[in-house]
Amino acid sequence: MRLVVSILSALAVLALGGCARQTAVGWQGYIEGDFVYVAAPLAGKLEKLSVEKGMRVVTGSPLFALESASELAAQRQAAAQLQTALARRADLSKGARPSELDAIAARLAQARTTAELSARELERITQLHTAHVLSDGDYDRARLAHEANVRQISEVEAQLATAGLSARPDAIAAAEADVAAARAALERADWGVAQKSQAAPRASLVYDTIFREGEFVALGAPVVALLPPENLKVRFFVSEPDFATLKAGDHVRVAFSSATAPLDARVSFLSPQPEYTPPVLYNRDNRAKLVSLVEAVFADPAAARDLHPGQPVDVTLVK
Repeated sequence: MRLVVSILSALAVLALGGCARQTAVGWQGYIEGDFVYVAAPLAGKLEKLSVEKGMRVVTGSPLFALESASELAAQRQAAAQLQTALARRADLSKGARPSELDAIAARLAQARTTAELSARELERITQLHTAHVLSDGDYDRARLAHEANVRQISEVEAQLATAGLSARPDAIAAAEADVAAARAALERADWGVAQKSQAAPRASLVYDTIFREGEFVALGAPVVALLPPENLKVRFFVSEPDFATLKAGDHVRVAFSSATAPLDARVSFLSPQPEYTPPVLYNRDNRAKLVSLVEAVFADPAAARDLHPGQPVDVTLVK
């Protein structure tokens, strides 16, 4: 009789235990992270790796540097070409040099002196021609010589005025375009030099380093994998009845098997497609149930900075 009573008591305890498991509110899940893979848009040998796996970096911390001899040479070339274009534009905006202007001014003074002498000569010849002492040919030669000297004055004056002007507008516009092109080439060269060194875009955990110093890094190949604390999230699977009660923005509590205190999170994603077999199985009951993926982000990312992807958690809904 005592044996029968003991067996019945044990069955009752097991039944109560089974009911407790069936009525427990919560789901099992794990921590997941969206990694930030830092790469350079240019190829080159890894010259310096400034971080190690497991380090924590702040925003702006140097991560790695690739060889940049070619980019530095292109930068110097572009800077020299810009200086050349600027000098050419400045030269076109100026007139002749002072010595050239002085030479033209001297020629102008000489032309005026020559015209003055020819004017006096013409005056004397005119008087002699009027008195019929000189022939008409002598008079015509003197008159034409004086007119040529006067025209020479006008010519030299025009040369002096032109020498003080800048280049034609079309030539100046072409020089401006050359300056703009040279400046754009320098900006591109500066960008190339800057891209050979990469810094942390935000405070993160250095989750992995993919290359070692001395190895060649292909164009766009990631060198460092970062895990910012705000990129940590919880992934868990809920049954069809529970899924119907959840919505984006619901508050959940995430508990850990370790001594870590529970953290609050917010449902951020509910999968539109259910699954018969979740990617990660934590108990046998999930194998036969229709489940859906749900993701939640932590309310305080800083509090979750010490969590690790793959870490199992228990999630309960906060009502």
